[in-house]
Amino acid sequence: MRLLEEKDKENYKKFLESHERCNFQQSLEWGNVKTSWKKEVILSEDDKGNIRGSLCVWIRKIPIFGNLMYSARGPVCNLYNEDIIADLAKGANELAKKYKAFVLRVEPDVLKIDEKFRDIISKNGFKIKDDSKDFKDEIQPRFVFRLDIKGKNEEEIFGAFHQKTRYNIRLATKKGVTIKEGSKEDLKDFHNIMVETGERDNFIIRSLSYFEKMYDELAPNHMKLLMAYHENEPIAGIIPIMYGNKVWYLYGASSNKHRNLMPNYLLQWTMIQEAIKRGCDMYDFRGVSGVVDESHPQYGLYRFKKGFNAEFTEFIGEIYIPYKPLVYKLYKIAEKTFRSLRTLKKKITSKK
Repeated sequence: MRLLEEKDKENYKKFLESHERCNFQQSLEWGNVKTSWKKEVILSEDDKGNIRGSLCVWIRKIPIFGNLMYSARGPVCNLYNEDIIADLAKGANELAKKYKAFVLRVEPDVLKIDEKFRDIISKNGFKIKDDSKDFKDEIQPRFVFRLDIKGKNEEEIFGAFHQKTRYNIRLATKKGVTIKEGSKEDLKDFHNIMVETGERDNFIIRSLSYFEKMYDELAPNHMKLLMAYHENEPIAGIIPIMYGNKVWYLYGASSNKHRNLMPNYLLQWTMIQEAIKRGCDMYDFRGVSGVVDESHPQYGLYRFKKGFNAEFTEFIGEIYIPYKPLVYKLYKIAEKTFRSLRTLKKKITSKK
């Protein structure tokens, strides 16, 4: 076990992109987007010095409490190789000592039902947070929709969509909606529509500079901007991320005008087609609420993604090592209070 050095970066990128458990959030490029965090990568190597497992960890100073360590969708390795998991856990413990961290929080790309993984990580000091249901409960979405496209063609995939989804895709085309790949300059139009979407659906949005930083770090190999137009007017857009054998639908926005033209359906289908052409195994629609109820405010998003015949997937959620249990307990209380106050503020603002 050792930490990534400058000389290892190219090998690490190759390892990540070629691994079946590849995730863009473990990449150096994505780490560069998150400028407020310090990044370290723990490497586990075989006897010949080849990378066999990794865990990209972000570190941030939390006022009063100290350093928090966090890893999104790691580790990248054979999850059932106990030697690798133990090696990476040892590296995390050493990293915690280096930064005097009070906790390591990891949200792995692992299904909730994976009992073998649960057993292995428990043996290595991790605890499992097993009680979240909604978007606000964790940093990464615990519930997602994933579409298996491995070895399938467009006809197979399109034919498996819900009838209404196929109808809406055809409707958008019939009504003159066109899809174009945007440049960095087109991010301004996308962001304007994103602001409109945030006001309509009551969520906080990223700044234009954040999306421009994403573009600088990830485009064109790992990021695209797809924009939907009607009579040359931008009416919707999506930002997908491509890394290794997967594509993730990361951000989407739609104008209040022309929503009846169903541009979001055509945008998704266009990117799914691109993922097929790239030979990817999976198209990840990302998060939905775990509360599957028509009365839930996020049910429309659930229904939209389900219509593409994607599989409703529940991850294990957060696993963590509390290096300073009392400090972490106090931090969790403060975090919960902050989120409650933020939710209250949003409700008050939306009523004005």
